[in-house]
Amino acid sequence: MAYNQNQNYNKRPNPNRHQINRQIRDREVRVIDADGSQLGIMNSYKANELAEEKGLDLVKISPNSVPPVCKIMDYGKFKFEQVKKEKEAKKNQKIIDMKEMRLSMNIDDNDLNTKANQSKKFLENGDKVKVSLKMRGRQNAHSKLGIDVMNSFYDILKDMCVMEKNPTLDGKNILMILAPNKSAPSK
Repeated sequence: MAYNQNQNYNKRPNPNRHQINRQIRDREVRVIDADGSQLGIMNSYKANELAEEKGLDLVKISPNSVPPVCKIMDYGKFKFEQVKKEKEAKKNQKIIDMKEMRLSMNIDDNDLNTKANQSKKFLENGDKVKVSLKMRGRQNAHSKLGIDVMNSFYDILKDMCVMEKNPTLDGKNILMILAPNKSAPSK
């Protein structure tokens, strides 16, 4: 027997795709009419005939229930509305980026202000800012000083951001996350 390239032996059903009309091969199905009323449990062949009489499609909407639930509807219109809803949901999403600002334990005030000004720009754009401070060598013994640097950095920005995560010690790093303040004026 020769292998036919057109056959897909390992083809799995797409979970987002519904079975419609003659693809439904269950012995019995629970049928819901186009207006939402329940027609009861019946043979899938009879349910298909009912849908064809109305000029609509029989769509399996709940395949895991016993018996499976099928609805009589216009499948083309149903798919169009689903795509429209997905586009609308995607349009309403706001993607928030996470920007990182690295500080050092012995940072000078002018450098701290420069980094704070850059962080202000990130916060005005609606991005979150992850502030990290890496301790080296003997600085590990004085982590309290690093937390003080983080708190002074936050004090510069506190009018336009919210501290989402307090400065915490994570190994040799101190991490803090700042989120834009909702009541702060934005550009």
